[in-house]
Amino acid sequence: MVKSEETKQMNTCGLNEALDVIGGKWKSTILWELHLKPARFGALRRRLLGISEKVLFEQLRQLEADGVVRRDVFDEVPQRVEYSLTAAGSSLNEAVHTLAEWGQQRAISLGSAAPQKEPASRTASATAS
Repeated sequence: MVKSEETKQMNTCGLNEALDVIGGKWKSTILWELHLKPARFGALRRRLLGISEKVLFEQLRQLEADGVVRRDVFDEVPQRVEYSLTAAGSSLNEAVHTLAEWGQQRAISLGSAAPQKEPASRTASATAS
């Protein structure tokens, strides 16, 4: 099937590619949690209230396949696995953060939502950068 010129042009901006990577309910939140520091599966599960183990596992695998999350297996007994952001993941997290700030400002300007209070860890890391 040959793509139309319009479809080709629409895909060249890169937005669709980025949204493919972060699409879904949990991926941007996982990116945010991992930007704070590398984490083990159980720690992520505890910090992401409402996510099932199955969904977390699937989302981590997809993020790993997209090259934004690294899975490090340590040769210990019991075996330890940590997840962290790759350089591409850190870069993507910065872009997602900027998009989130835009969304909050838009919601405020439309009067459709009160500004969301960021956790202290987000505020501290945002002022540190």
